[in-house]
Amino acid sequence: MSSTNDNFNADELNPPAWMNEQFFKDILTQYSNDPDVKVLDYKISPATAKGDHYASIMFRANVDYSTQEKTLSKSLIIKTMPEEEGHKKDFLDDTHVFPTEIAMYTEILPRFEEILSEAGDETTFCARCIYHSLEPHQVMVLEDLVPHNYEVIRNRPATIEEIKSGMGQLAKWQAVSFKLLKDQTGLLDKMQYDLTTMPNFLDEDIMTTGFPMFLEALKSVESLKKYIKYFEPIKDIIIPRWVKIIREYRENRQEDAYYVLCHGDFHLKNMMFRGTDCMLLDFQLSYVGSITNDVLYAVYMILSAEDRRDKLDELIYNYFITFANTLEKIGYQGKKPSLVEFRKQIFDRKYTEIFLISTFLPIFNHVRNGEPLADLMENEELRRKLYHTKEYLGDLEHLLSRMLHLGYFEQLE
Repeated sequence: MSSTNDNFNADELNPPAWMNEQFFKDILTQYSNDPDVKVLDYKISPATAKGDHYASIMFRANVDYSTQEKTLSKSLIIKTMPEEEGHKKDFLDDTHVFPTEIAMYTEILPRFEEILSEAGDETTFCARCIYHSLEPHQVMVLEDLVPHNYEVIRNRPATIEEIKSGMGQLAKWQAVSFKLLKDQTGLLDKMQYDLTTMPNFLDEDIMTTGFPMFLEALKSVESLKKYIKYFEPIKDIIIPRWVKIIREYRENRQEDAYYVLCHGDFHLKNMMFRGTDCMLLDFQLSYVGSITNDVLYAVYMILSAEDRRDKLDELIYNYFITFANTLEKIGYQGKKPSLVEFRKQIFDRKYTEIFLISTFLPIFNHVRNGEPLADLMENEELRRKLYHTKEYLGDLEHLLSRMLHLGYFEQLE
């Protein structure tokens, strides 16, 4: 395999046979509302770099075509399910990821944009979906953002301005969803499948070995050994407690909690930027849940260790102010959410932070450094090494000290 091919996911080097001239004719006929579309030429290549995503396979197609009136060219992103046997296919079989994402692109986010537009805010959250189908293949076709000069951040941390932009997009969408849930519109009723509902995900090695490896890491550093007494007693309940928080809206709704439509996988590879203008990607795991879920995920999956240390409170404040201001702009008439209550709800869901620090943070450090997630899914020794990097252990020194001083370890049970 060439070095160029090494830059892409192996299952995206060869498109499936059904991705042919007739396929593109069907798409472009629907898109242009012209039955006389003719496909003149097309070229298919991998749509993303190795490690950018896991829960699908993606291709970019540059299609030249003609209508009755003119000759045109269009760049398309095609997202479909893996067909090659292997861990990725097994992982995604029998999931709801495509119906969920199709609903997000075609029903929910367009409605959110309409509501904001009616209030004078012309926010666009995502690329346009121009074709989708569940049979005979699960597939979505999106307009390509690259020709519009958007790009995924790679090989560097996001700037504070970029992070604020991405979290601002999230805050606006979550404000609209907060109001819709309060208004009981029913629009979000189908959004009930999250990461924890994916078949067998909770039994994946990446999940079951994370906390034991975290405890091993604490035992390996003298200055971290003092925290073992807090974490050892919860080793058997940490995943069930995290799952309970993720599923809270459906299974254990709290009267005063703030509930919103969660992105479900809100990290840097699921955003594209043009300057500080941000578009969001990948809504396969979106669900209704606690407002804290995406924010805490972003804290550990997007922010660098330095940002968590120096900018955390500022970024949480900026997210919440955008959320509150958007609610006011779109005419929300209910009880106004408060920053104090929001911070309390973050604290009350401390098992989410403990889970993210112990199980996901080492992995996302690896991915953020440009390495593919697929390499980790079935490689226990590689995952174990990530718990002993200077970067991760140094981060733990700060994070666990902060948790101790804020009272996170009181009444863990």
